[in-house]
Amino acid sequence: MADTNSTKTKKASFGSRAKKFFHDTKAELKKVTWPTKEQLIHNTGVIIVFIIIITAILSILDVAFAKLFQLLTNIL
Repeated sequence: MADTNSTKTKKASFGSRAKKFFHDTKAELKKVTWPTKEQLIHNTGVIIVFIIIITAILSILDVAFAKLFQLLTNIL
């Protein structure tokens, strides 16, 4: 029977793994291309308008289905 202890790799300590995690995170954040202030304002405006449109559509559908349900329950 093979010895299982010889094939195991030693796990690094929590502190060294945490240090490596933060080091790698910092390195990845340096690669990010951050938007300019104008791009950020424009994109935020687009998202807000989109949310308003979706909210209006869902509200109209909600009222329509509520009326339909009310009509169906009154008939039965």
